[in-house]
Amino acid sequence: MPEIQLGAHTFRTHGAQVARFHMHDWLILFLLVAIDIILNVIEPFHRFVGQDMMTDLKYPLKDNTIPFWAVPIVGIILPLTIILVFYFIRRDVYDLHHALLGLLFSVLITAVLTDAIKDAVGRPRPDFYWRCFPDGKPFLHTVAQALVSELNTGCAHIGSFAGLGFLAWYLSGKIRVFDRRGHVAKLCLVFFPLLMAALVGVSRVDDYWHHWQDVFAGGLLGWAPHAYLNMVAESQSENRASTNHGSHLTVRESEFETVQV
Repeated sequence: MPEIQLGAHTFRTHGAQVARFHMHDWLILFLLVAIDIILNVIEPFHRFVGQDMMTDLKYPLKDNTIPFWAVPIVGIILPLTIILVFYFIRRDVYDLHHALLGLLFSVLITAVLTDAIKDAVGRPRPDFYWRCFPDGKPFLHTVAQALVSELNTGCAHIGSFAGLGFLAWYLSGKIRVFDRRGHVAKLCLVFFPLLMAALVGVSRVDDYWHHWQDVFAGGLLGWAPHAYLNMVAESQSENRASTNHGSHLTVRESEFETVQV
């Protein structure tokens, strides 16, 4: 398939057309935003925390290594900036729209799944004890039980796997990592966003804000859908290529028979 000419489909010439064609996708996107807001407002499950369970919940109370305000910059703004760079190079509004839509869907789907599981499970944080009893004197009361629900909202840090995972797949397509030419440098460039996401997740364990099982599950929620969808897209692309190649061979054989007759 020939390359799209540079500047052929810009935001000014085809932006409104693309937006109208994908109106239902944007409606679903706004629906995901509404669902995630509801999940952060509703009352989560109140898990029982007994005195014998406090041993695993007495980790020190620490500040965030990566501040909350930095997570959207790493997980959303950084991928969006790279996508815009490719747009200004190629001037292809279709690529810009689909990449932006894919990035937002990745982040929001991961946020909805993560917040829904968090609300349903209601697992206390590793530093739960010192959050409820900063003076070190345990006092089991309904106030402490209420704090359990407040401390188990969704973790935006784990959502960085969604944005950076999408960026990794986006870069792999743009720089053609899997063209079977053996360019290891390209592969390292693609793995860098995944490394950043992994370090963000590890920081949550180091700060005792999350259990390692929660971080591992959150990483899978943020990364696994991209891997699956990419494999589906690759298989469909290979099937189309083989179909086109087979039809081309059939045409060539029919032409050869016509010449022989």
